[in-house]
Amino acid sequence: MAEVLLFHHALGLTPGITVFADRLRAAGHTVHTPDLFEGRTFATLEEGVKHAQEIGFGEVAERGVREAEKLPAELVYAGFSLGVVSAQKLAQTRPGAKGALLYYSCVPVEEFSPSWPKGVPVQIHGADADPYFVDEGDIDAARALVAATDDAELFTYPGDQHYFADSTLPSYDEAATELLISRSLDLLKKV
Repeated sequence: MAEVLLFHHALGLTPGITVFADRLRAAGHTVHTPDLFEGRTFATLEEGVKHAQEIGFGEVAERGVREAEKLPAELVYAGFSLGVVSAQKLAQTRPGAKGALLYYSCVPVEEFSPSWPKGVPVQIHGADADPYFVDEGDIDAARALVAATDDAELFTYPGDQHYFADSTLPSYDEAATELLISRSLDLLKKV
Protein backbone atom coordinates (compact mmCIF):
# COMPACT_ATOMS: atom_id res chain seq x y z
CA MET A 1 0.00 0.00 0.00
CA ALA A 2 1.11 3.56 -0.66
CA GLU A 3 1.93 6.32 1.77
CA VAL A 4 0.45 9.66 0.68
CA LEU A 5 1.15 13.22 1.76
CA LEU A 6 -2.02 15.17 0.85
CA PHE A 7 -2.04 18.99 0.88
CA HIS A 8 -5.26 20.96 1.26
CA HIS A 9 -6.62 23.73 -0.97
CA ALA A 10 -6.93 27.46 -0.23
CA LEU A 11 -9.98 26.93 1.98
CA GLY A 12 -7.72 25.13 4.44
CA LEU A 13 -7.96 21.67 5.92
CA THR A 14 -11.72 21.39 5.52
CA PRO A 15 -13.78 18.39 6.61
CA GLY A 16 -14.09 17.57 2.89
CA ILE A 17 -10.33 17.08 2.61
CA THR A 18 -10.47 14.74 5.61
CA VAL A 19 -13.36 12.81 4.03
CA PHE A 20 -11.34 12.47 0.81
CA ALA A 21 -8.26 11.28 2.73
CA ASP A 22 -10.44 8.78 4.59
CA ARG A 23 -11.58 7.32 1.26
CA LEU A 24 -7.94 6.63 0.37
CA ARG A 25 -7.31 5.24 3.87
CA ALA A 26 -10.32 2.91 3.50
CA ALA A 27 -8.55 1.41 0.47
CA GLY A 28 -5.58 0.58 2.71
CA HIS A 29 -3.29 3.56 2.10
CA THR A 30 -1.61 5.69 4.74
CA VAL A 31 -2.55 9.34 4.23
CA HIS A 32 -1.04 12.34 6.00
CA THR A 33 -3.01 15.62 5.88
CA PRO A 34 -0.91 18.44 7.32
CA ASP A 35 -2.60 21.75 8.10
CA LEU A 36 -0.55 24.42 6.33
CA PHE A 37 -2.90 27.15 7.59
CA GLU A 38 -2.53 26.26 11.29
CA GLY A 39 -6.22 25.61 11.91
CA ARG A 40 -7.68 28.39 9.78
CA THR A 41 -10.33 27.63 7.20
CA PHE A 42 -12.14 29.94 4.82
CA ALA A 43 -15.58 30.13 3.23
CA THR A 44 -14.41 31.37 -0.19
CA LEU A 45 -11.50 30.83 -2.51
CA GLU A 46 -10.79 34.56 -2.46
CA GLU A 47 -10.50 34.62 1.35
CA GLY A 48 -8.21 31.59 1.35
CA VAL A 49 -5.98 33.00 -1.39
CA LYS A 50 -5.77 36.31 0.48
CA HIS A 51 -4.63 34.43 3.58
CA ALA A 52 -2.04 32.52 1.53
CA GLN A 53 -0.81 35.83 0.10
CA GLU A 54 -0.46 37.24 3.60
CA ILE A 55 1.61 34.22 4.65
CA GLY A 56 3.40 34.24 1.29
CA PHE A 57 2.88 31.56 -1.35
CA GLY A 58 6.54 30.58 -1.02
CA GLU A 59 6.12 30.11 2.73
CA VAL A 60 2.99 27.99 2.21
CA ALA A 61 4.98 25.74 -0.15
CA GLU A 62 7.89 25.59 2.30
CA ARG A 63 5.52 24.55 5.08
CA GLY A 64 4.65 21.60 2.87
CA VAL A 65 8.33 20.80 2.36
CA ARG A 66 8.92 20.91 6.11
CA GLU A 67 6.01 18.52 6.67
CA ALA A 68 7.49 16.12 4.11
CA GLU A 69 10.85 16.16 5.88
CA LYS A 70 9.16 14.56 8.91
CA LEU A 71 8.17 11.54 6.80
CA PRO A 72 9.94 8.86 4.76
CA ALA A 73 11.05 9.89 1.27
CA GLU A 74 9.01 7.17 -0.46
CA LEU A 75 5.75 9.09 -0.67
CA VAL A 76 3.06 9.85 -3.19
CA TYR A 77 2.54 13.61 -3.10
CA ALA A 78 -1.00 14.86 -3.61
CA GLY A 79 -2.52 18.30 -3.50
CA PHE A 80 -5.73 20.16 -4.16
CA SER A 81 -5.40 23.51 -5.99
CA LEU A 82 -3.03 25.62 -3.85
CA GLY A 83 -1.75 22.37 -2.30
CA VAL A 84 -0.54 21.27 -5.73
CA VAL A 85 2.38 23.71 -5.40
CA SER A 86 3.84 21.78 -2.46
CA ALA A 87 2.91 18.38 -3.89
CA GLN A 88 4.36 19.04 -7.33
CA LYS A 89 7.51 20.66 -5.96
CA LEU A 90 8.18 17.65 -3.72
CA ALA A 91 7.37 15.10 -6.44
CA GLN A 92 9.82 16.80 -8.77
CA THR A 93 12.63 17.57 -6.33
CA ARG A 94 12.60 15.18 -3.37
CA PRO A 95 14.46 11.94 -4.08
CA GLY A 96 12.35 8.84 -3.47
CA ALA A 97 9.03 10.22 -4.70
CA LYS A 98 6.71 7.38 -5.71
CA GLY A 99 4.07 9.42 -7.58
CA ALA A 100 1.93 12.54 -7.71
CA LEU A 101 -1.79 13.29 -7.71
CA LEU A 102 -2.51 16.88 -8.74
CA TYR A 103 -6.11 18.00 -8.28
CA TYR A 104 -7.50 21.17 -9.91
CA SER A 105 -4.08 22.60 -10.72
CA CYS A 106 -0.74 22.03 -12.42
CA VAL A 107 2.36 24.21 -12.37
CA PRO A 108 4.69 24.35 -15.38
CA VAL A 109 7.33 21.67 -14.75
CA GLU A 110 10.16 24.15 -15.31
CA GLU A 111 9.11 26.00 -12.15
CA PHE A 112 10.77 23.29 -10.04
CA SER A 113 13.20 21.39 -12.29
CA PRO A 114 14.08 21.03 -15.98
CA SER A 115 11.90 17.95 -16.44
CA TRP A 116 9.55 15.57 -14.67
CA PRO A 117 11.52 12.82 -12.88
CA LYS A 118 11.62 9.43 -14.58
CA GLY A 119 9.76 6.67 -12.79
CA VAL A 120 7.38 9.01 -10.96
CA PRO A 121 3.85 8.55 -12.30
CA VAL A 122 1.56 11.57 -12.18
CA GLN A 123 -2.12 12.21 -12.67
CA ILE A 124 -3.67 15.65 -13.12
CA HIS A 125 -7.42 16.06 -12.54
CA GLY A 126 -9.56 19.12 -13.29
CA ALA A 127 -12.95 20.27 -14.51
CA ASP A 128 -12.99 21.05 -18.22
CA ALA A 129 -14.74 24.42 -17.77
CA ASP A 130 -13.21 25.46 -14.42
CA PRO A 131 -11.97 29.01 -15.05
CA TYR A 132 -9.12 28.59 -12.56
CA PHE A 133 -7.93 25.36 -14.18
CA VAL A 134 -8.56 26.30 -17.82
CA ASP A 135 -8.20 30.09 -18.08
CA GLU A 136 -5.19 30.45 -15.78
CA GLY A 137 -3.02 28.03 -17.77
CA ASP A 138 -3.08 24.99 -15.49
CA ILE A 139 -4.59 22.77 -18.17
CA ASP A 140 -1.87 23.92 -20.58
CA ALA A 141 0.83 23.04 -18.04
CA ALA A 142 -0.85 19.66 -17.55
CA ARG A 143 -0.94 18.99 -21.29
CA ALA A 144 2.73 19.93 -21.59
CA LEU A 145 3.60 17.57 -18.73
CA VAL A 146 1.67 14.72 -20.35
CA ALA A 147 3.41 15.36 -23.68
CA ALA A 148 6.86 15.43 -22.09
CA THR A 149 6.74 12.27 -19.97
CA ASP A 150 5.65 8.68 -20.46
CA ASP A 151 3.88 8.17 -17.14
CA ALA A 152 1.54 11.18 -16.94
CA GLU A 153 -2.22 11.30 -17.35
CA LEU A 154 -4.61 14.24 -17.59
CA PHE A 155 -8.22 13.60 -16.64
CA THR A 156 -10.90 16.23 -17.18
CA TYR A 157 -14.43 16.14 -15.85
CA PRO A 158 -17.48 17.98 -17.17
CA GLY A 159 -18.24 21.12 -15.21
CA ASP A 160 -17.05 24.52 -14.14
CA GLN A 161 -16.54 23.98 -10.40
CA HIS A 162 -13.05 24.26 -8.97
CA TYR A 163 -13.55 22.29 -5.73
CA PHE A 164 -15.72 19.54 -7.16
CA ALA A 165 -14.24 16.72 -5.00
CA ASP A 166 -14.78 18.39 -1.61
CA SER A 167 -17.96 16.72 -0.35
CA THR A 168 -18.66 19.48 2.19
CA LEU A 169 -18.95 22.27 -0.36
CA PRO A 170 -21.81 23.29 -2.68
CA SER A 171 -19.47 22.72 -5.67
CA TYR A 172 -19.28 18.97 -4.91
CA ASP A 173 -19.92 16.63 -7.84
CA GLU A 174 -20.41 13.08 -6.58
CA ALA A 175 -20.11 11.34 -9.96
CA ALA A 176 -16.91 13.18 -10.90
CA THR A 177 -15.46 12.56 -7.44
CA GLU A 178 -16.13 8.83 -7.60
CA LEU A 179 -14.31 8.65 -10.94
CA LEU A 180 -11.47 10.82 -9.63
CA ILE A 181 -11.05 8.57 -6.58
CA SER A 182 -11.15 5.42 -8.71
CA ARG A 183 -8.44 6.79 -11.00
CA SER A 184 -6.37 7.96 -8.03
CA LEU A 185 -6.57 4.52 -6.46
CA ASP A 186 -5.36 3.03 -9.77
CA LEU A 187 -2.20 5.13 -9.52
CA LEU A 188 -1.73 4.21 -5.87
CA LYS A 189 -1.95 0.52 -6.75
CA LYS A 190 0.91 0.94 -9.25
CA VAL A 191 3.43 2.47 -6.85
